[in-house]
Amino acid sequence: MGRGRQKAKATKQARDIKYYSPNTDYSALQKELGGTTRRAPSQQIEVPAEPDYSAYEDKYADQFEDDDDVDSRRIG
Repeated sequence: MGRGRQKAKATKQARDIKYYSPNTDYSALQKELGGTTRRAPSQQIEVPAEPDYSAYEDKYADQFEDDDDVDSRRIG
């Protein structure tokens, strides 16, 4: 196929895909969007926003002290 035929075929395929509209099952769509069954709030698992690391907070505090004192910086 030459470039002209190839481009025409690609354009035809793109047009077919763009304007393709399959038969829609509106009753199935209505059932899906109806959503009459809802979960009770007690069934949902509540996840804490941030894990509790308070048990580890002071355990390693002395091991890694900050050595970034303002007086110890070299300027110049």
